[in-house]
Amino acid sequence: MSRDLRHYARQTNFRLVIGFVLVLFIIGDGLIYIFYGRAAAITGFICLLATLAPVVLVMASLWIIDWIARRNNRR
Repeated sequence: MSRDLRHYARQTNFRLVIGFVLVLFIIGDGLIYIFYGRAAAITGFICLLATLAPVVLVMASLWIIDWIARRNNRR
């Protein structure tokens, strides 16, 4: 029985990143809402989205580069 450890590592890293983002948004913004109110929570949410946008763009570009490299290696 052969296991693809690279696939497992990619899957684990993806799940960790998604978990981190969810915790950041739910707990972080939830605490802002509890301590400072609705308007501050909305502002915090907008700031979190603005901070996350460049990270998503970099990750997407790296994913596209990886996809292109794998496609070219098959040939």
